[in-house]
Amino acid sequence: MKSAYELAMSRLEQSQPSRVLTEEQKAAIREIDSEYDAKVAERKIFLESEIANSYGDPLATESLKKQLVSELASIEEKREKRKEGIRGS
Repeated sequence: MKSAYELAMSRLEQSQPSRVLTEEQKAAIREIDSEYDAKVAERKIFLESEIANSYGDPLATESLKKQLVSELASIEEKREKRKEGIRGS
């Protein structure tokens, strides 16, 4: 007798079969992750230093924090698009 979890996973596998990635695809995805991790770190370091320098100006600080969140989200979106391109090929 299957548990509810096993039944749900079985139904999910039927509706959306999992894809097996080749070693080349896995390597490409690791390379993308490495590249985008570096971009994230670069933007965080830069913007966090700008936030620290804007101490005392709450409007500038808030603006820089919003910019940081926005840029990180944009980088993550680009990362996922590239990874999906690899998975789809």
